Amino acid sequence: MNRPLAIAVAGLGTVGAGVVNVLRTNAEIITARAGRPITVTAVSARDRSRDRGVPVAGLRWYDDAVALAADPQVEVVVECIGGSDGPAKALVEAALAAGKHVVTANKALLAVHGASLAAMAEAKGVALAFEASVAGGIPAIKAVREGLAANRIQRVAGILNGTCNYILTTMRNERREFAEVLSEAQKLGYAEADPSFDIDGIDAAHKLAILAALAFGRPVDFGAVHVEGIREVSALDIALAEELGYRIKLLGIARREEGGISTRVHPCMVPVSAPIARVDGVFNAVVAEGDFVGRVMMEGRGAGAGPTASAVVADLVDIARGRFTPVWGAAAAALKPEPSVAMDRHVGAYYLRLMVVDRPGVIADVTGVLRDHAISLESMLQRGRAPGEAVPVVLTTHETSEASVRAALARIAALDAVVEKPALIRIEAL
Repeated sequence: MNRPLAIAVAGLGTVGAGVVNVLRTNAEIITARAGRPITVTAVSARDRSRDRGVPVAGLRWYDDAVALAADPQVEVVVECIGGSDGPAKALVEAALAAGKHVVTANKALLAVHGASLAAMAEAKGVALAFEASVAGGIPAIKAVREGLAANRIQRVAGILNGTCNYILTTMRNERREFAEVLSEAQKLGYAEADPSFDIDGIDAAHKLAILAALAFGRPVDFGAVHVEGIREVSALDIALAEELGYRIKLLGIARREEGGISTRVHPCMVPVSAPIARVDGVFNAVVAEGDFVGRVMMEGRGAGAGPTASAVVADLVDIARGRFTPVWGAAAAALKPEPSVAMDRHVGAYYLRLMVVDRPGVIADVTGVLRDHAISLESMLQRGRAPGEAVPVVLTTHETSEASVRAALARIAALDAVVEKPALIRIEAL
């Protein structure tokens, strides 16, 4: 039998412990597919006494994760610490500098420091693998980087955060408000005690930055991603979207456009007939469109011990076989720093919901503002009559620019008949 591949796992939380468990539970099939055993020889975590559900007796233990990089018996470092900086970044840099392969599930690290880390890996001739960083168990990285390598990709998009998808799905199915569903999601373990990373769209933006770099062959650029979360999505908007034939999803969308690449994360209304509209609960989905392959969609669990560990081990199998590609699909010198298209240049259709005092002339005032900004309406819906009280008015537009819509809404919000901030959701035919 070929010599085992000796690995070290830094971080024994959900993902790290999951990796150890997968390697032991499926050792026979993994050995067959890797061509040799993959053996955990060392680990690092903050608390030695904590029971993580996997045996660690007999493994070399490092209190300092960065020290794993200097272990001469370790060939691959698996980083499961998390975070864009701190110990995770220090460990990965030290491992690459020592000429060791690195596997990570850390989307924040790759989104923020992926360019410099890729340069280190390329200079040392080692792998920096990160299949688990996007969409958990869905093989999105390999699909975009390798499976679609023959294509000029026009768009890559998807539901990239299971917490947000669960919240929006539950709001729709149970007609409940955001705050109530978020609280329940925290109790069930679907949302963190501090959920801002998820519900404000940052997690999805990290993943989109990675996908965009792979899809368009350009250096990763997290700073270029326009980010909005789901805090302002109301049960009323979800119900009205259903009435109009749409569902609301938090999407990450990267697209090749005239003048560069646009990258954006925000709530979208998608037609109920679209396959992605039916991806519910904690599930993720990734859609890619290539010039020869057409449209490809992958769906599955985007987080959790099993799916994420599955992706980490897939990278380890590739390394054991001696298979690894440049981090971003091509050598650093071949990447093209295409310009980013600003969000205010986005062109599309919009859903606008206003709460206005029900009195004569209000709609004329609103449509007058839209006319001044050359915004054409596709439909208008008023729910109920309550003279002198606030009622919802829903407008959907034909294609128009983000800048025009924003300018118009600023004027509309200033009308004395408008009693709360207007809601804006972009309509996407994904």
